[in-house]
Amino acid sequence: MTQKFGPSSESPPRGTTIVVLQPGYLPWLGFFDQLHRADVFVYYDDVQYDKNGWRNRNRIKTQSGPLWLTVPVLHSGTGFAKILDVEIDRRTPWARKHLASVRQAYARAPFVDRYLPELETLLQREWTHLVDLDLACVDLMARWLHLQPRIERSSRLGINGDRSERLVNICRHFGATTYVSGDAAQTYLDVELFARHGIAVEWQRYTHPVYPQQHGAFVPYLSALDLLLNCGDEAPLIAFPGIR
Repeated sequence: MTQKFGPSSESPPRGTTIVVLQPGYLPWLGFFDQLHRADVFVYYDDVQYDKNGWRNRNRIKTQSGPLWLTVPVLHSGTGFAKILDVEIDRRTPWARKHLASVRQAYARAPFVDRYLPELETLLQREWTHLVDLDLACVDLMARWLHLQPRIERSSRLGINGDRSERLVNICRHFGATTYVSGDAAQTYLDVELFARHGIAVEWQRYTHPVYPQQHGAFVPYLSALDLLLNCGDEAPLIAFPGIR
């Protein structure tokens, strides 16, 4: 599938597939699978921040097992903060610690020297807001995975509505006929509402690939960094088997 960057004023063709997903820090492969499947990918950045979710953390694999990399955020006075308003707590050297952990965990990974310098430059920038860090990380990793998505942000669309209603309205805004959703949404998504507007809901059902890893038996559901550092140019073919 050919994807492109485009300003908000561009109108995608009819028959568009859309994904609406909250930003994440160094996301897992399933996140990038949705990015790969979308004609338009909308960051859901103006919904409530979920503490202990994936907005500010992910896992890598070390000799001792999976390790959380967590970006500290300021919680005081942000009770029901939207994702785009969450600020990073800059009182701790989190970026230096994350990079040291990645460097140590993947010291013998075949492609660490290819990818780590760019990641190091990115993480060491003076980030103030979590959403900006998350989007920059996804942009970098998407480029490594040969994805060139058209990106939009829900906070800039001016589209309202409750839960499923708002998602339908976003789909209609872009003329989408297919909405790809993570499987967890099956418990609350109003599929009939989508159908009444001529929008088919497609569940992701991502099958996690198995690939060569460091440190023993295979562990799935890590940051996509794990695949990239271990497999390099083969990473897109492993993550998205339909790519050629």
